Amino acid sequence: MGSTEHQMPVQSAASPTVNGGSAAPAPARAPSTDSKPKKKICCACPDTKRLRDECIVEHGESACTKWIEAHKRCLRAEGFNV
Repeated sequence: MGSTEHQMPVQSAASPTVNGGSAAPAPARAPSTDSKPKKKICCACPDTKRLRDECIVEHGESACTKWIEAHKRCLRAEGFNV
């Protein structure tokens, strides 16, 4: 009888710890997976964006297709549909 009482509290104590531990990482992982596609387009590819914008201001949009396309390629690599 004494050993049965000893085993039950150990199992009870282990179950909430296991459930509590596995419940916390699951939500933490889900946002991490979603965070890459959820990146704002304005914050993605800052280098190509800067070059594209500077070129357009100085030379006009029609003269900057090289930089515009480079920025679009970068955005697509980040998961955006442009």
